[in-house]
Amino acid sequence: MKHLLLIIVLCSSTFLIAQTKYEQGMRKAMELWDKDKLDEASNLFERIATVEKDNWLPSYHVAQIAIVKNWRDFENQNETTLKVNGDKAQEYINAMRTIEKENPYADYLQAQLYTVWVAYDGMKYGMKYAGTIGELYQKMVKKDPDNPIFIADKAQWDMGSAKYFGSSIEPYCAELKRAIELFATFKPETEFHPNGNVKRALESAEACN
Repeated sequence: MKHLLLIIVLCSSTFLIAQTKYEQGMRKAMELWDKDKLDEASNLFERIATVEKDNWLPSYHVAQIAIVKNWRDFENQNETTLKVNGDKAQEYINAMRTIEKENPYADYLQAQLYTVWVAYDGMKYGMKYAGTIGELYQKMVKKDPDNPIFIADKAQWDMGSAKYFGSSIEPYCAELKRAIELFATFKPETEFHPNGNVKRALESAEACN
C-alpha cells in the first residue's frame, strides 16, 4: 500500500512540474509578445509546440504572430515577405487542424491569413479568397454563435465587403455591437486561449455612428 501511495505521489508531482513548465513558458512568451518582441515570442511558442504535441494553443500563437507581422507596416510590405510570414502561419494552422480537425480557431486564423492577401491585392486575390473567407466566418459563428471574437471579425469583414460594393453596413453594425456587448462578459477557457480584440471592434463600430 505504501509503495502504491508513493507511486501516486511521484506521478502527481511529475505531472504538476510538467504543467508548471508549460504555464511558465506560455506566460513568458505572452510577456515577450506584450513587449512587442514578436520574434522572441514566436520562437518560444514554437519550442513549446514541439513538446505540447496535443495542445493547439502554442501553434495558434505562432500563426497569429506571423499574421500580425504581415499587417505591420502593411503599405510597405512586399509579396515575398508576406509569403514568408504567410507560409509560417499556414504551417501552424495546419498543425492546429492535425491536433483538432474542427477547431474554429484554425478557421479564424485561416480567414485572417486570406484577408491579408485580399487587402494586399484585391484584384489578384479577391476572387480567389473572398468567398472562402465568408464561408469560414459562417462556419465558425455557426459552431460557436456567442463567441464575440468570431462575431466581431465576421462583422468587420462583412462591413468591409459592403463598403467595397457600395451596400449598407447597418446590418453588420448590429452584429458588431452585439459582439462588443458579449466581450464584457467573455471569459477565455484559460489565460492562454484567444481573448479577441475589443479595442479594434470599438474602433470599427465608430463607422456605425
